[in-house]
Amino acid sequence: MTGLAAAVRLQELASGNQEAENAFPPYATWELWESRDRLGGVLQTEHAEGFLIERSADNFLNQIPAAYRLAERVGFADQLIAPNTGNRRASVVRDGKLHPVPDGFMLMAPSAIAPMWRTKLLSWEAKLRMAGELLVEPRSKEIDDESLASFAIRRFGREAFERLIQPLIGGIYTADPWKLSLRATLPRFLDMEREHGSLLRAIALNRSNGHASAGQSGARYNQFLAPRHGMSSWIQAIAAKLPREQIKLQRSVTRIERVNHEWHVWHHGAEHPAIFDALIITAPAAKTAELLAKVSPALSTELRGIPYAGSSVVSVGYRRDQFARPPEGFGLVVPAVEGRRIIAVSHSSNKFPGRAPDDSVLLRVFVGGALQPELANLPDDELLRITEDELRELYGLQGSPRVMLVARWERAMPQYHLGHVERVARIEALTAKLPGLALAGAAYRGVGIPQCCAEGERAAELLGLGIRV
Repeated sequence: MTGLAAAVRLQELASGNQEAENAFPPYATWELWESRDRLGGVLQTEHAEGFLIERSADNFLNQIPAAYRLAERVGFADQLIAPNTGNRRASVVRDGKLHPVPDGFMLMAPSAIAPMWRTKLLSWEAKLRMAGELLVEPRSKEIDDESLASFAIRRFGREAFERLIQPLIGGIYTADPWKLSLRATLPRFLDMEREHGSLLRAIALNRSNGHASAGQSGARYNQFLAPRHGMSSWIQAIAAKLPREQIKLQRSVTRIERVNHEWHVWHHGAEHPAIFDALIITAPAAKTAELLAKVSPALSTELRGIPYAGSSVVSVGYRRDQFARPPEGFGLVVPAVEGRRIIAVSHSSNKFPGRAPDDSVLLRVFVGGALQPELANLPDDELLRITEDELRELYGLQGSPRVMLVARWERAMPQYHLGHVERVARIEALTAKLPGLALAGAAYRGVGIPQCCAEGERAAELLGLGIRV
């Protein structure tokens, strides 16, 4: 998606849509090179037995407008739909039972007291400890970052972290919370502590002033959007707006060199390099490091320092009558302390229309991540067995699925560990020393679709010359 967003912006600039400081000359050309035989990267939709199955992301948060603006510019915005209005909630597993996330709880902090007192997810001791966050002294302002686990336990206590905060964060980043940088992932919470001394105090002040805050409103489902007919339909709509002859599929780059202010790029099977004035590289950090190893060893070293985690997504479709306890709400997350073999379950057919036949349910089960990496690499039949065992315990499931699909994403999720913000700053400084080069993608400033779209457009505008991607 990063590369496609860059290509759309390049096409706009080359066509005279000059909504940027750097205008392209009329002779500027570009090419989009994709190593696979299709566009879209990890975004891919499958159709089977009346089910619409996403192999990776199935929606995006419209808090950052770049993705929606891209959809508008390619004539696709009318195909974006919001989640179903009924039963908009998620659950957390405790002792094998499902409990709803307290109303008003958003990732780290509550915005309403009553739902926290009523929840059965936490003991009374944990609830009192959370309320005591008002009395917790803030850390020194000289300390600019902290791991998510350290911050959450320091502010709200260990039980709230283990039973509520960790599973919610784990469902997004599939990361080790003791390594995850709060500054790189959820910087607003650090700022709230620094500005107000307490997250609860900051939320209360924002609410009294009529402003929303990072922790004010629970899961903002009205801000999520998904393509009516799946992510692949969006990719096709983007591709249809680009000149077909400038899109090169199965063009896997094997080497890059900088020669006399030009970029020489070899692809698999090529005897001679293609020569470009400028490059935007949107590959994962490790691949980018490999390609730039001779161009800038220092930049390559920094890129290799960005770790990745993998996971598998097991999508299963069942008849509704196979569940003793039908899936309610939009899904569930599983705390690591539960010792289960899954990270989360998304109730896809509850979230969006058209994902399953009327008499059926589509679930997507996430396995692996940074805390259980060995599980993601199990054979398909073992992953299905784990999925069925877990769903049987959680939902009273009986029988076999009507449809099953395993999507494996090995080393696909960049991990924003402590020091990530500083690393990205060093990467930017080293990249700036190489005229005509821009790096973009999920490895740097955000893993979501909107962040990737913004990254691609930013890279296209930064170069501001005749560009080929």
